[in-house]
Amino acid sequence: MSSSKSRGVRVKRVYDRADPADGVRVLVDRLWPRGIRKEGAALDEWQREVAPSTPLRKWFGHDPNRWQEFRRRYLAELKTHPDALDQLRRLARQKPVTLLYGARDPEHNHAVVLKEAIERKRITDMKPRARAAGVRARRARKSS
Repeated sequence: MSSSKSRGVRVKRVYDRADPADGVRVLVDRLWPRGIRKEGAALDEWQREVAPSTPLRKWFGHDPNRWQEFRRRYLAELKTHPDALDQLRRLARQKPVTLLYGARDPEHNHAVVLKEAIERKRITDMKPRARAAGVRARRARKSS
């Protein structure tokens, strides 16, 4: 984990020690993590609405063999929560944000996908003028 004070998004297990470089600590699990007391959780926000749905979470079961399909389904679910995603994007532009998760696997968990969704501003999310400029730039590169 980087100790940089730069803005951006990090992911970290909720069970790991809090660090001042974490910035705003946001729990992104639907369920409260086992063994963590709410009074001593060292978090600033709990955004359950950006966590995977219960059926998706149960289907995935943290099975790495289901990772690609889980990722695809979770990204589709995130599209139904644009306001919550935009709120996290705005926050990450202002200060460092650390997404906290309870899963044991640091590579195959929803916070990794959520971080990607926050950092990636898709062309379909851009304003029409910016989208048109992006399309023109791609066409110019292809014709070169």
